[in-house]
Amino acid sequence: MSTPHLQDLLRDLCEAVDLVDVETVLQTGTLRIDDFEVMLAEFDDDPQALYVHFDYGIVTAGRTLHIFQLLLESNTTVYAQDQAQVGLHPDTGTILLIIRIPLAPEIDGPWLAELIAHYIEHGRYWRDNMLSCSDAMYEGLCAGNYQWLKA
Repeated sequence: MSTPHLQDLLRDLCEAVDLVDVETVLQTGTLRIDDFEVMLAEFDDDPQALYVHFDYGIVTAGRTLHIFQLLLESNTTVYAQDQAQVGLHPDTGTILLIIRIPLAPEIDGPWLAELIAHYIEHGRYWRDNMLSCSDAMYEGLCAGNYQWLKA
């Protein structure tokens, strides 16, 4: 990772989540928490923000179209308020959540750990209720039973 600010945030985050392998996290910008891969990055064209990427898993074959519709609906009803977007990776078919975090003094390791824990819960919901759920439950969601959108 190139910027000292991001390195400090990653060290602070590793300490907050009791992760020992800080050097690997600093080199890759990626950590694994509760079976979810989380990547933190800064980009030259948006130096005032930090981006957090979550890999939620692969969409089951035959469900991609319906899942894509649910992703679009989620973006307009749930994630738009958080400067977040959820979508499908075009090459791998995995669901990705990307959050843009405007850098501010209150952004530190414990704050990031709390944010990551929150969105890991979203990932668990996606994985358990849409990616690997039974066909009956999945068809209920695709038929308009959107109780999960009220979360």
